[in-house]
Amino acid sequence: MEVWPPLLVVIFTLYVVSPCCGLEAVAKNVTVAQLLPISSYHGGLATYNAKNFGAEGNGTNDDTKALMAAWKAACGAYGTVTLLIPPGTYYIGPTKFHGPCKASAITFLLQGTLKAATDLRRFGNDWIEFGWVKDLTVTGQNNAIINGQGAASWPFNKCPFQKDCKVLPTSVLFVNNQNTVVRDITSVNSKFFHIALLQSKNMKLINIQINAPENSPNTDGIHIERSTGVVISDTHISTGDDCISIGQGSDNIDIARVHCGPGHGMSVGSLGRYVDEGDVTRVHVRNMTFVGTMNGVRIKTWENSPTKSLAAHMLFENMIMKDVQNPIIIDQKYCPYYDCEHKHVSGVTLKDITFKNIKGTSSTPVAVRLRCGVPCQGVVLQDVDLKYMGEGGSSSKCENAMATYVGYQHPEPCA
Repeated sequence: MEVWPPLLVVIFTLYVVSPCCGLEAVAKNVTVAQLLPISSYHGGLATYNAKNFGAEGNGTNDDTKALMAAWKAACGAYGTVTLLIPPGTYYIGPTKFHGPCKASAITFLLQGTLKAATDLRRFGNDWIEFGWVKDLTVTGQNNAIINGQGAASWPFNKCPFQKDCKVLPTSVLFVNNQNTVVRDITSVNSKFFHIALLQSKNMKLINIQINAPENSPNTDGIHIERSTGVVISDTHISTGDDCISIGQGSDNIDIARVHCGPGHGMSVGSLGRYVDEGDVTRVHVRNMTFVGTMNGVRIKTWENSPTKSLAAHMLFENMIMKDVQNPIIIDQKYCPYYDCEHKHVSGVTLKDITFKNIKGTSSTPVAVRLRCGVPCQGVVLQDVDLKYMGEGGSSSKCENAMATYVGYQHPEPCA
């Protein structure tokens, strides 16, 4: 990348109208900064450095306005552009990186640390928001970190035991984006979810590192909702809740080579809590490893669903479980609160779901739990080998599952 010297002056020939002589060639000394508000320019690619817009990166001064100003300049430029966040620690409150952008493609390049404010009065539902942008790449270099500073907020999270709770801010929300790549980023200690995808299309998340303590509440690693064409791969998630959760209205989700633990495992759901939820379809999860998690692969739907929906066409294959409490679980009577009524079955129909080549160890005797409301349709277990090292070995429990079993089965199928 060719960098413009900060005081470089270039001679431009400007043609002006002279009162006496018509067109007149006049040599003018114009600084590059007057013409191009960029930090570097090479081969038609422009880079906007956040520090040129007032960001200090000292970890103390609030850089929110500076980063948003840098984004505005990059987003408003034409061509392929980069917003550079150079090494340093950038203390910021709620920050919106919104489009639509004039740029044909934009890269958000983080080389330092983004550190969240801790005063919850400043926040709505999220901290960093990328919205209404096409052809966006969010990438990191030099151990780029997004630090939600969640420890100060976790005591105020009432959601684990209060149904109508105030949700704390998600660290990074992607909403209404198309053709987005997120890669080589580390997210630590989110206040609530680490990364959430909402109403987005064609998203790729590659080599993401997510870390929060095992007892941190609702710190889901990656949450997907009302999105389509999502790929997650080669990622490591250690957190206090679901490593990956797939919410309502999601379609064509592909997940591969993800390490999960500690945490609550990988979940489809919870589904069926609200009116008019969208279906969840075409989910393919493979080559995941779960270590010491509460669950392995889980599908969970609420009781007493107000309207009907579908969760269908899912394949979970090539999974390794290491001391997982519930390696395979379908729970259509999900309710984490003590005052659930247990009066009506879930309104979510489960259909065409396959668990294939699931192996390892369970930390509880029941390694396979299939708890359907109305009968599940087309549940297949193929080549399952899950051992409980305690007395009596592993077992299965089923309710309205009507499952089909193929190949080797341990524990033995339900009667």
